[in-house]
Amino acid sequence: MNKRSRLLLLLVVLALCFVFLWPSISWYGRTPKEVQALALGSTENIKDFATAKAGEDVKAIKALASNDSSAKLPEEYSWLEKDAAKKYKLIGKKVPSEMTVIDVVSAYDSELEILNVIQARYRDRILKAKSYYENSVKLGLDLSGGMNVIVRADLDAAVEATGVENIHQPVADFKKEAMANAIENLTSRIDKFGLTSPTVRQQGEDRIYIEIPGAAQADTITTLIMGKGLLNFRLVDSEATQMFKTYYYQHPTSTFNAVGELMDKSIIPEDCEVFGEYTKDAYGLDERYDYVVVKKEIALEGKHIKSAEVRADTITNQPEVAFMLDDEGAEIFADFTGAHVGQNLAIVSDNKVKSNATIKTAITGGSVSLSGGFSYEEANNIKKVLQSAWLEVPLEVESQQVIGASLGEQAIHQGIFAICLGLGLILVFLLFFYHLSGINAVVAQILNLYIMFSVLSAFNLTLTLSSIAGMILTIGMAVDANVLIFERIKEELRQGKSRVAAISIGFDNAFWAIMDSNITTFIAAIFLSQLGTGAIQGFAVSLAIGVVSSVFTALFVSRLMFDFDTDVLHAKKVSIGWGIKQ
Repeated sequence: MNKRSRLLLLLVVLALCFVFLWPSISWYGRTPKEVQALALGSTENIKDFATAKAGEDVKAIKALASNDSSAKLPEEYSWLEKDAAKKYKLIGKKVPSEMTVIDVVSAYDSELEILNVIQARYRDRILKAKSYYENSVKLGLDLSGGMNVIVRADLDAAVEATGVENIHQPVADFKKEAMANAIENLTSRIDKFGLTSPTVRQQGEDRIYIEIPGAAQADTITTLIMGKGLLNFRLVDSEATQMFKTYYYQHPTSTFNAVGELMDKSIIPEDCEVFGEYTKDAYGLDERYDYVVVKKEIALEGKHIKSAEVRADTITNQPEVAFMLDDEGAEIFADFTGAHVGQNLAIVSDNKVKSNATIKTAITGGSVSLSGGFSYEEANNIKKVLQSAWLEVPLEVESQQVIGASLGEQAIHQGIFAICLGLGLILVFLLFFYHLSGINAVVAQILNLYIMFSVLSAFNLTLTLSSIAGMILTIGMAVDANVLIFERIKEELRQGKSRVAAISIGFDNAFWAIMDSNITTFIAAIFLSQLGTGAIQGFAVSLAIGVVSSVFTALFVSRLMFDFDTDVLHAKKVSIGWGIKQ
């Protein structure tokens, strides 16, 4: 490969690394703390915040328009003027040369449309920050603070509580389904609490590992883990629902307060409550798409559900959700459905309406089917909701560890100090022993760290204290590679070789010595990363990445810098140490 091709390859690598590193730069360097706090919350919290802020902005714009119709929008809403101009062009109207508040408001068909535009602005900003976080280098608990919890799921107790005779599948499959349901319920509960990107994953056959970065109170988290999901069936008040929707569309900014409570409770009957109607979005998260007014009185509690499954309708072949009730539940449900034929029945889980179906006839015998043009994905989501009522797995907190944020912040400062101190001492060492050639090695070291962080960001890996230790070790190994190269070059210079020949032979002779030592280290790091866990795995992964990047910078980047001095700066001698005569 000629010098120009090598330079082009280096530039491509650096550009790719910058692209990989950009989310981390944007998250840690360009995103304000208040936006970070919002982005780390649950999706529901983001939605509520965007709705509340948009409502405040619409009220402010309306107040400004009523006080002075000729006033211009404040600078903070300049983006809204541009959006309004696009609306004018879209409907074929002339854009006012001096746009006033009234002109901006007139561009939209309704107050709700303005609300949605402003809400989208807030939402997109926060979700963009959330995307940066998801694609950036994560800080482990030892750096960011937080807590980890190991929970044991008593699967045998779940089997015993259900009854082997009621399990219509192999017990092993039942346990897998129960475990998956427990993990999904825990994820839903913890994320609903608004915690910062929790990690919930299965560990072994019956353990669940929960990792919650940031400040979290142990008592609150334990309560969430041990709590049971509340599922029940309630009658829908269709008339009240329609009246509420009409009111909401006319007063979108003043219906709910910042915490989602009705500001005027008289808009629905006293014996009713209003809940959001939810479905799963493309990311598997609950997404509110409508509101439903339901009776406060519970028609049937979820504890009476014995099993649930998705099957095809025998006539239409469309997916439907079937579930079985115990004897007591069957009797309650038969009486209730017989008295409310033609009305709608809602499945409410954790104050969210997950299904809203019409009662076609009295349902007796305890066998119930829900149909209504579901897709298989929608049917499976409803099945999971129903399972949360009966497939309860006893959970026990085996261990929990809380790490303070101040300790993590101190660890970050110590890690950065260690890296900077290491680089500084290396700089002094290399410049003292190898003179100007030491600059090549220092530049290679800086690029080495740059590439390492880029790879961590590209694969969304977590940075921990052990990872920092692996990086510091890599710095030492990279110096060793440069020392080998420089000593080989010095040997050739002592034999009277020219600059070009000494550099070429020095790199060639040092190549296999460097490769042998780094390949063996890389193999050891790979085995550690696969067989180790926790801190050992973090150390091994950063070491493996560092080995590859240090070899690239030592053999490729350093060589390119020597060639640049030779071909561009026309250097005739090599400043590489004491006692070298050229």
